[in-house]
Amino acid sequence: MLPSIFGENLFDDFFDDNFGMYPMWNGRNPLYGKHAKNLMKTDVRETEDTYEVDVDLPGFKKDELSVELKDGYLTISAAKGLDKDEQDKKGKYIRQERYAGACSRSFYVGDVKPEEVSAKYEDGILKLTMPKQVKREQPKSSSIAIG
Repeated sequence: MLPSIFGENLFDDFFDDNFGMYPMWNGRNPLYGKHAKNLMKTDVRETEDTYEVDVDLPGFKKDELSVELKDGYLTISAAKGLDKDEQDKKGKYIRQERYAGACSRSFYVGDVKPEEVSAKYEDGILKLTMPKQVKREQPKSSSIAIG
């Protein structure tokens, strides 16, 4: 086991970090480390009359998730809290890689009512289903009188 000063992986840190020259580009997130870019991966499926959205949220509990619909935007939020001072019953932590934090994603869904959206969370995947907007038919042609 490597000392915690080396981060998640000594060799990945050495070759991917450009030797610490560009700290704003190193992509670290205190909640999920350098793997934060893999968080909340989303699949959107279109069926004949609905859209189905599957969001990967592994490690979260149902009560740590929130889905809000406001001004045509569907926002999915997840927050996790861990007590860093907590001690194990058998001793103290030597290295702790899990942290508290929050993440969210928003999608424009248009004029959908909250009661038309169904949500289900199972096996680390949030599944949302919402109806497609009804397209208004435009007149094929119309004449406008010039006055």
